[in-house]
Amino acid sequence: MDNVAREQESGLFGRPPQQRGPLPSILFIMLMLLLFTSHNGEEFLARHQYQEALQKLTYQKSNFTAWLNGSGTNFTLPEQNVSVLPLLNTLLPSNGSVDPAQSSYYPNITGFIHGDLHLYNITPSYLANTTEDAYPWKHIIQGYVKDVNENMTEISEKMGAWNWSAPQKVAFSVVEKLPLLSANSSSNTTENIALIHGRIEFSDASISEDLRLEFEGVHFLKNGTIYGLAEPSNRAVDIRLLPSIVPEDMKNETALLIEPELSSRIDRFKNLIDAGIIEDSLEDLPPKTACPFTLYAQINSVDVPAHVMKEHEAEIQRPTGIDTHLPTRLAMKSILISKECGILYEVSNMEGLRSRTFFRKVTTYAGTATIAYLTILILFTRQMARSSTPSGISRVSRYTFLVQSTIDSVSFAGHVTFAVLAEGRPSLSLIAPSFLACVVFLYEAQFSMSIYQIQLPEDAPPPRPLAVPSPPRPPPPAAVDTDSPVNTSNEPSSSPSASPVTPTPVATPPTTPAPTATQNITFWAFFWQQIRTDPQARLYVILFVFLSTIVRIILSPTLTLLFVAITYSCIWLPQIWRSIRRGRNSGLTMEYLVGVTVCRLYLMLYFLACPRNVLDVEPRDWSYHLAAFVCFQALILMLQEYFGPAFFLPKKFSTVNTYNYHPPLPLPDEESPEKSLGDCAICMDAILLDPSIRQIHDTSSLPSSDDWDAKASGAEETRKSASVRGSGGVIDPVGLFGAVQRGVGSAVTRKSYSLAPCHHLFHTECLERWLAIKNICPQCRRPLPPL
Repeated sequence: MDNVAREQESGLFGRPPQQRGPLPSILFIMLMLLLFTSHNGEEFLARHQYQEALQKLTYQKSNFTAWLNGSGTNFTLPEQNVSVLPLLNTLLPSNGSVDPAQSSYYPNITGFIHGDLHLYNITPSYLANTTEDAYPWKHIIQGYVKDVNENMTEISEKMGAWNWSAPQKVAFSVVEKLPLLSANSSSNTTENIALIHGRIEFSDASISEDLRLEFEGVHFLKNGTIYGLAEPSNRAVDIRLLPSIVPEDMKNETALLIEPELSSRIDRFKNLIDAGIIEDSLEDLPPKTACPFTLYAQINSVDVPAHVMKEHEAEIQRPTGIDTHLPTRLAMKSILISKECGILYEVSNMEGLRSRTFFRKVTTYAGTATIAYLTILILFTRQMARSSTPSGISRVSRYTFLVQSTIDSVSFAGHVTFAVLAEGRPSLSLIAPSFLACVVFLYEAQFSMSIYQIQLPEDAPPPRPLAVPSPPRPPPPAAVDTDSPVNTSNEPSSSPSASPVTPTPVATPPTTPAPTATQNITFWAFFWQQIRTDPQARLYVILFVFLSTIVRIILSPTLTLLFVAITYSCIWLPQIWRSIRRGRNSGLTMEYLVGVTVCRLYLMLYFLACPRNVLDVEPRDWSYHLAAFVCFQALILMLQEYFGPAFFLPKKFSTVNTYNYHPPLPLPDEESPEKSLGDCAICMDAILLDPSIRQIHDTSSLPSSDDWDAKASGAEETRKSASVRGSGGVIDPVGLFGAVQRGVGSAVTRKSYSLAPCHHLFHTECLERWLAIKNICPQCRRPLPPL
């Protein structure tokens, strides 16, 4: 017995394959992400880069130490430009030292700061043609750039391909730490100065690209001023030059902090190399610019006493649970100057978010996102259990769950990327929403594949009837010889010409399939064959390609916003269209529609409508219109349950061409012993007619099989009523009662049987119970439309 026969005997034929659990899918996706983020092939180059950085730091420390001691060295500290102080007093007026009993400065600015940019061209040729109205400090900046070599070719090469006029926003990522004291430093140095380092990012929204600068600086705590140096990410900042940009009275204290900082970095590189902890920091792309920048910033003072500010800082560093909330946030203003490239950026409206506050904000978001995804997962499992039968699956649209799985895949990749970039305790809190998003994504993808496998026969063309071979032609009659005597007797003629000619059967040898030659199947041929034949393999390949594309999409803000707008606008539209097309309600519960809509809109509106989200995404006004459109779709689905799938469409568009399981059939022969239409293909019992029809319809009144269609359609009753009206308007009560009874009996009979498209006959009740389990014919295994 072949496999098909065994499946038919066991009842497994036509049943969709059992779905695999989510654990292999989760492990597969984790492996793919590990392969995407692993760059072990470049470990050797990164180790070599670490060794070069270690040698460079050692050389810088030895030269700087010799310079401090006054011995022979080739290091020289550049002189400060005399125009810097007047320029800072004009652009960054300082509040100076404040009364500690009334006001104070933030002592630690570790966190994330963002602000608005305004570009000024300070090349000597441009300043010569500008007016005092556009540059009120024109005479000061001209003194600052007077010694610049104005070679436009060199300036263009340093500026690179980056469009310096395009960025409108800038973001600072700052880490501040207490300095290490040298032997010559005083104990008060730590109360006056702090070392800072971090990254500056310029964003060009038109091309969705960023320019990153690494910066090192010092923070003077008493007056809230910051001085720093910034270089492109492919060039290291020389911290030995920091004393040259600070005020003259703070130059010596700043210089004493450089040597212990260099020693600390040398020790850190040695420990990393010895431990084998090599982080790949190589830049794959060529540098976008070679312009160095000098940073000057002034922190705004706050109306908080110094002792309250100190308690607030201590609570942030070592939380105890007391409330130390400050009334104002960190605010500052700054300028970035590149004398070599003739660029001056004025940064205004700068607001900062402390790292600890940011960590709590991320943790709060992760908790709410976890609750949202857990709610979606619970609602989805309940809905999936409700729609697990073929009758329930035939109602839902696979594209609805496919769109939602696409959204969850982007959310999963985004949360994982966010956790990697957070690099700390916030990354642990983001594991929960990312894991739940991955689970929901896999469940929805598998469920949509199950829907596809079950609904696949719906649109399949009907099978063509097998070609019936035509019977062989009879041989032509033999020619009669007219010269021979005619046999008029009843005896058979013995003449050979008179006997019928029987065709000689031609023996056709049985055709045997030619043996196929054994071929060596290549890996790619086997791989392609598996994708074509195995739905699970096809699903995993699609997931792999899809995730690799999604990882690229989430790195582009423009593509991410476009993706969110398209996917969210199509959450419930496929389900609405399928309900209209099939003329049946969706089968989605009220709790699933409301719960999923609310949870998904929360996740979307948090980033697109909340002005203080964790990613500092600018609010979009169209997000409210998108949310209203999604709610409108959910409302349409709810109303379809009560008013019909096409209640909002005109009647000419709401007509659904559904299959009629109760077509008119000819009545059985009156002479047959059993008055039935046949046997049910499920219960094998006879499909009997209504007894009232057999009592009323006698031999003379029973219509023929050709007239049954006209009788069932009402044409016969119309003809009789017309004849009654033509005879004078006298209505026979017996005839009227018989007509009504025949109509009722006809309707009951037509509803008691069901004729499938494959012409197999069933009891309607039997077919309803069967379609609740399978949507194929139990006799020929062909797909059946909904009843």
